[in-house]
Amino acid sequence: MEFFRNTNIDFLGKKWYFLSFSLIFSVAGILSMLFWHKIPLGVDFKGGTKVYVSFADPPKDQEIRSALDKAGLHRAVIQHLSGADTRNGIVITLDQTETSEADLSIGKNRIIQALDSHPQEGKQALNNSDRVGLSAVRDALLARDPLHASADDYTRVARQILDYRDKVKGGVIKDLDELKSVVSAPVVEALKEDFYAGNFGFRGATVVGPQVGGQLRKQATLAVVFSLAAMLVYLWLRFELIYGVAAVVAVFHDTLITVGAFSLTNQEITLTVIAAILTLVGYSMNDTIVVFDRIRENVKLMRRESLAEIVNKSINQTLSRTILTSGLTFLTVLSLYLFGGEVLHGFSFALVIGILIGTYSSIAVAAPMLVAYTEWRSKRSGSGAMALPAQGNKGKVRVKV
Repeated sequence: MEFFRNTNIDFLGKKWYFLSFSLIFSVAGILSMLFWHKIPLGVDFKGGTKVYVSFADPPKDQEIRSALDKAGLHRAVIQHLSGADTRNGIVITLDQTETSEADLSIGKNRIIQALDSHPQEGKQALNNSDRVGLSAVRDALLARDPLHASADDYTRVARQILDYRDKVKGGVIKDLDELKSVVSAPVVEALKEDFYAGNFGFRGATVVGPQVGGQLRKQATLAVVFSLAAMLVYLWLRFELIYGVAAVVAVFHDTLITVGAFSLTNQEITLTVIAAILTLVGYSMNDTIVVFDRIRENVKLMRRESLAEIVNKSINQTLSRTILTSGLTFLTVLSLYLFGGEVLHGFSFALVIGILIGTYSSIAVAAPMLVAYTEWRSKRSGSGAMALPAQGNKGKVRVKV
């Protein structure tokens, strides 16, 4: 299947437009990383506490900020969660890179306590799933014994209550009277003696110490650097050093723009984002190798043509394959970005940006860099031809440049 046949687009003739496009986005990302939003590292890398909560009604940032300030949490970051499964959800990030692991757990508890706007003395908030689980509800009902039943019966009733809270209401019950739709009225009245609903539901928390975050940051950087170095060596052995350098520069260009996009949009870079960037490195490199392979084949067949003409023809010949593979992959990750939920948001965003830029760089960065280098080397040597590999490093073919 082909979308384009016998195309003859002068890609190299538009190299200055491509260069301008790359410079604009690269410089914008660098400026953002240096002066505006910096590199927005997530809790995974900088350490701290991240608490996920859902509210019964749409949360108001001003009220949440006021509650956190009263608790002394002045530097907390509030972000709204997107997606159908978030149920008025927000995530509150507390940057505590200078504290110990124990203090980070205390920070999580302080956030939860600050958000409970109407605590009732001697009672627990049923929506606080961090503390109120199956055993807590069962034991409370067993002590009150509204049904004069066995412990197994109250275990079953407690499970019905918590299933309604978590699976039906998304972890947030506005009023305990709602439970009368799943359990009997005496049970609800007994439950009110020890619990109240609470104005928010605790969904989970991430706690990372500063030492762990620093170690993860170092390992993530090394993973990206080593992957680029390994691919440089591979392409050096398979083609020539300039091929490897061009491909690695293109991938570095892709990584820079992708990280810059996170900085410009002020989205956190987490471990899943690093996984996406490593995926992007491999994907972009694969696209570039396809183009380089076709260039190497055409160098043997089109010895009288200039290298620029050979590269243009090679890109046009692989254009249909590039559009098909990249287009289908892009549609997949775009669906993941739109419908994958908050957990996969950063991962899918990196892939959406990366696939677009990676496909573009294979055509607009790697190939023009190869031609520019050969022309520069030809002028420097004073000859009108340039030796390029015909089959790996076993043979050379001289091409007019």
